[in-house]
Amino acid sequence: MQKRFGILICLGLLLLAILPARGQFREEAFSQQYNDDADTLGRDSTDVMFSFKDYFGGLRHKKEAKIGTMFAGSTLFVGGQQVYNRQYWKLPVIYGGLAATAGLGIHYRHRYNDGGSDHDKLMSNLMFAGTGLIYWGALLDGVAFYPTDSPHLPGRATLYSILLPGLGQAYNGEYWKIPLYYTGMIVSASLLITNNTNYQRYKRIHNEATSEDGTYDGPVPAQTALYYRNVFRRYRDYSIVALAGFYLLQVIDANVFAYMQDFEVSDDISLRVAPAVIAPERTYAFGNQPAFGMSLGLRF
Repeated sequence: MQKRFGILICLGLLLLAILPARGQFREEAFSQQYNDDADTLGRDSTDVMFSFKDYFGGLRHKKEAKIGTMFAGSTLFVGGQQVYNRQYWKLPVIYGGLAATAGLGIHYRHRYNDGGSDHDKLMSNLMFAGTGLIYWGALLDGVAFYPTDSPHLPGRATLYSILLPGLGQAYNGEYWKIPLYYTGMIVSASLLITNNTNYQRYKRIHNEATSEDGTYDGPVPAQTALYYRNVFRRYRDYSIVALAGFYLLQVIDANVFAYMQDFEVSDDISLRVAPAVIAPERTYAFGNQPAFGMSLGLRF
């Protein structure tokens, strides 16, 4: 009996220690909302994450637009971020580069399709790659020069990681994480290439072994080729999931730890002991009696 009573006391003290526990997070982290105070429509935050009204209002410098709003709008209207940042001189560079590389890419592609050489195909691919690089650079430039009074902007860290994996971690000052994420993505990409190569190989063998002409005389039977084709296709899909997982994880990591830059961390480690009253929610409705005990609070 005494042993059971001692166990109950220990459990009660443990419960009392857990109930009043409080994490050292800023109160704003739990009350933050993204809706405009002037919004009387009662819309949810996800309904106003992007608004063309806010985007074009930012372009006219009539109102302050969030970095995410300007980024999302500029993926369609290239150069919008530069307009919002008042760096108008960059617009001719961006549009001139896009027009030149895209135009040359189309020109070399036509030459190749009309019987040109492999050099024309290579030049076409390089020009189109340059178009994509200029487009990507315009978005990254807009994020980097977004005007803000905040010393550390979580939205900037998130967009950095979206545009260039690891850049968000560098912005947060957590450089040690970059090799970890890149190792995961490089290994996943390597496995993706290997598994896809094997999948294509056994797929070709199976197609040849089951063709109607019946000319296949390879060493791999059709059933074996079918088995390995399905195996490497499944492994290829797993590799894609792993690669996407590492990419999304570093984006989430950059966002979460950018918000934690402002968390208050105290060097004070102390134990607070105080009396406590535990009252169930329906104490007075059902006539239950509240429990009395001690509250143990550990601050660190």
